[in-house]
Amino acid sequence: MLVLLPPSEGKASSGRGAPLKPESLSLPGLAGARRAVLDELVELCSADEEKARAVLGLSEGLRGEVAKNAGLRTAGARPAGEIYTGVLYDALDLASLDAAAKRRAGRSLLVFSGLWGAVGVGDKIPSYRCSMGVKLPGLGALGAYWRTPMASVMPEAAGDGLVLDLRSSAYAAAWKPKGEVAGRTATVRVLHAQLVDGVEKRSVVSHFNKATKGRIVRSLLTTGVRPKDPAELVEALRDLGHVVEAEAPTKPGRPWALDVVVREIH
Repeated sequence: MLVLLPPSEGKASSGRGAPLKPESLSLPGLAGARRAVLDELVELCSADEEKARAVLGLSEGLRGEVAKNAGLRTAGARPAGEIYTGVLYDALDLASLDAAAKRRAGRSLLVFSGLWGAVGVGDKIPSYRCSMGVKLPGLGALGAYWRTPMASVMPEAAGDGLVLDLRSSAYAAAWKPKGEVAGRTATVRVLHAQLVDGVEKRSVVSHFNKATKGRIVRSLLTTGVRPKDPAELVEALRDLGHVVEAEAPTKPGRPWALDVVVREIH
């Protein structure tokens, strides 16, 4: 099983670890594309702070992120699972997993990134600021930029098993499973159900969406459940206590669409 995650916008500090070693990152087929983005991002942020802030869409209060990007090559690197923070990663809580679940996480989780393309949670990276929605002056829109290199490496990374796609739309744009891989891919939408005047209303709420996705991944890792395809995933999630409504694709080469319905989160 391969699980595709979005990154977090906010990130933990780099810390005092050794600097980035690009050759150590997962998906070595992305090395050239990563180098090009890193080079342009560092150059942009080392030259004109105001231009960099505008390109990256940073507010005045986030001005310090420009200097952070300028120092990416020498900043300390930490496991990506420690760098990414926020609601999804708080619910996933990688640090508290037992050894077996951590090994499963290292094998199965990929975090998509505007800077790196995608990294494993154990890959050591510095803290950075560069979303998939950024349009760099030289390389252009990163969502479009990553499509070609991703198309060459992701089918192999997906192997012959289930692909659980939990990415947000901006990061999903960088790689969309096609053909046979798409047929064993499941996308997940989390719906918050509430009673309004006696009628159930459903909506997508960011907090519920992110927290529930983190809990789903955690439950799969801790139990060691290994569904082989989307149909088995639906049954596994129901067995784990989730309310799941599934829609199988009507045409070949399209992913399954899963709705997970939540009423409250503690």
